[in-house]
Amino acid sequence: MVEPGSSMRLDKWLWCARFYKTRGLAVDEIGRGRVTVNGQLAKAARELRPGDTVALRQGPVARTVVVRALSNMRGPAPVAQQLYEETPESIAAREQAAQARRLAPEPADGLRDGRPTKRDRRSMDQLRGGWGDRWSASLDDDGLGS
Repeated sequence: MVEPGSSMRLDKWLWCARFYKTRGLAVDEIGRGRVTVNGQLAKAARELRPGDTVALRQGPVARTVVVRALSNMRGPAPVAQQLYEETPESIAAREQAAQARRLAPEPADGLRDGRPTKRDRRSMDQLRGGWGDRWSASLDDDGLGS
């Protein structure tokens, strides 16, 4: 842990707190505007101090955490979890999003019989007008044929 009253780079803290697997990923997410500090967009070199509020996205999951401590090295997950405290609103929103994902319909349920067979594709082509509607390069089309 770093002594109280000091600060460290935002990208390094996100990596040490295990929000992102590498510092490069943290820098990319910060650059895309997916990380804010105290409600403002931040740069990777932004100095972070205990008490700051960090809002970030990890894939589809949005989180808001309060910085509790700083660490110069990436440690095991239980130690990393001591570096921050997630806000109650963030926990509730994350659980609600997880519940919505669980209750969402399976995309494959929309397919009745799976992928269309060759016969199905031919019947769909006939309903659309057959091959006449499609462009095809042939000798007859360019006027060189009979």
